[in-house]
Amino acid sequence: MKYFIRSVKYFFYYILILIVIMAVLVAAGLVEPDPATMFRNGFKSVGQILLLFAAVAAIYPKVGFCKRKAVVEGEFEDLKDGIKIIMEDRGYRLESENGEKMTFRLASKINAVARMLEDRVTVCAVPDGLEVEGITKDVIRIISNLEYRLRSGNE
Repeated sequence: MKYFIRSVKYFFYYILILIVIMAVLVAAGLVEPDPATMFRNGFKSVGQILLLFAAVAAIYPKVGFCKRKAVVEGEFEDLKDGIKIIMEDRGYRLESENGEKMTFRLASKINAVARMLEDRVTVCAVPDGLEVEGITKDVIRIISNLEYRLRSGNE
């Protein structure tokens, strides 16, 4: 269900971006405000654009979000403080902590809105380290940071 909701969110987000771009072009007098003349094939182009947005929105959550493992040694209880510090350095605040699972959200509301409130990162303990789930680009950076800083602390 989360995948479907993300797809719908991104579909409307892409439409909003198109509307803003077209409004700026109309306000600047670069294009006519009529979709029949604004696009090469008129209203047929609007349908094609919407189909393209739907296709991209359907695929993006699969590549835009992931769950990856960070290989770090030590007990989760011992690593908690280090994880909190690392996440705070990356601009996240602790949202909840439940046993061996910690959830973080972006501290900056502006950044959270820019990501359509899809800013949650979850860190869970797994047998061979930590599992991090969230936006792919953030997860990769966070894992790199966790592995480097938590391994350095153990040596």
